[in-house]
Amino acid sequence: MEEGLLVKKEEEEQGLKWKEIREEMNRMCKIAGPMIAVMMSQYMIQVVTLMMVGHLGNLYLASTSLAVSLAAVTGFSLMVGMSGGLETISGQAYGAKQYMKVGTQTYTAIFSLTILVIPLSIIWINMGKLLIILGQDPLVAHEAGKFMTYLVPTLFAYAVFQPLVRYFQSQSLVVPMFLSSCATLCLHIPLCWALVYKSGLQNLGGAIAMGLSNWLNAIFLALYMKFSPSCAATRSPLSMDIFHGIEEFLRFAIPSSAMVCFEWWSYELVILLSGLLPNAELETSVLSVCLTTTSTLFAIPYGISSAASTRVANELGAENPQAARTAAHGAVILGVANGILVSAILYATRNLFGYCFSSEKDVIKYISSLAYLVCANALLDSIQAVISGVARGCGWQHIGSFVNLVAFYVVGIPVAAGLAFWMRLNGTGLRVGILCVAITQTVCLAIISSRTNWEVESRKARRRKLES
Repeated sequence: MEEGLLVKKEEEEQGLKWKEIREEMNRMCKIAGPMIAVMMSQYMIQVVTLMMVGHLGNLYLASTSLAVSLAAVTGFSLMVGMSGGLETISGQAYGAKQYMKVGTQTYTAIFSLTILVIPLSIIWINMGKLLIILGQDPLVAHEAGKFMTYLVPTLFAYAVFQPLVRYFQSQSLVVPMFLSSCATLCLHIPLCWALVYKSGLQNLGGAIAMGLSNWLNAIFLALYMKFSPSCAATRSPLSMDIFHGIEEFLRFAIPSSAMVCFEWWSYELVILLSGLLPNAELETSVLSVCLTTTSTLFAIPYGISSAASTRVANELGAENPQAARTAAHGAVILGVANGILVSAILYATRNLFGYCFSSEKDVIKYISSLAYLVCANALLDSIQAVISGVARGCGWQHIGSFVNLVAFYVVGIPVAAGLAFWMRLNGTGLRVGILCVAITQTVCLAIISSRTNWEVESRKARRRKLES
């Protein structure tokens, strides 16, 4: 009789646990959906610019592609990565009901990133000369240098926009970001067309359009923050507290930046390696298509990851370790489900999606032959992205940056180079190396997260609250 009661009690507890996870998954989906749209809108601003400039000729397409790629590696990645530090401190502050601190931390991040932009701008302005020194074609280097000079305002816009994104994200205010990003993209298309084709600026019009669009996005969010009643609690006044919080911000921002930069830089390195292979034009084209596909699809797990970091940070800040644990479990389930679904769709359309990028038969056939690697990569990327979001919510950026360093530069790049050049597997070897990165990231982060003591993480969040 007693055994039957115990079994029934365990079943009830298990059912209650799954009910809580389902409810948490519903909360995260409400955050993740708009965040996916935000990321896709930001990405499409660059894509639309490249598409319009590309019709001016091969020189403009090559130079603009090079400039945008360098801008992402040397500037945008740093802005995105460093602002990720707010996902921990602002998310936990909001969960702890330290509402005014959320606004102050946002101002601190904007100030810190703006200071960082100044030396980066000097590098960008002189990028044309640096590219010539590095042996790039002088014509391409000159045009890329001019484009990056005109792109400097975009870098300053990122220094404002990215912290504002984290400000809204930490409060689960995702609808304003969704509306702002979609409106900006809709404005960017005619603006870019007018500046590229009608103003006489040609490719430089694309750089100016990117700057104006990103500034519009930042201004829309800043105005909402300033005047919306939903931001009243976290709308702190400007004060000297901005400078007092720099040390705390940098403590999370620097390793968070390392997490992002190690990843972005490695993909650029792999593309450079593909240029050294036999039939480099084919190999580079196919690898670029594969990376573009996975990068575009990454918007979905990125949205889930953002939701996971928000929910975990909020619950830890509120000293609810079991709720944080439930949020982490729900996020991982969503990540696995998304990875399986996306991989299945990709594999089912493996003979078709190559036509989205090329009409060359050899390119499409090569892409189709690598589809199984792309599918496996999409599945693992979805899982590791979500666990990375949990890591940011907990404040494990230093661990995540070390995992990425090992995964990309100790495992992935050496394996990719060895298989491509020593084993003569060419582009397939490079793709296998990238897959090894995803396996290493997923396994390491899964082991770390499975051993998490949520009570300890809650106490750490409480200690941060008391120290502040």
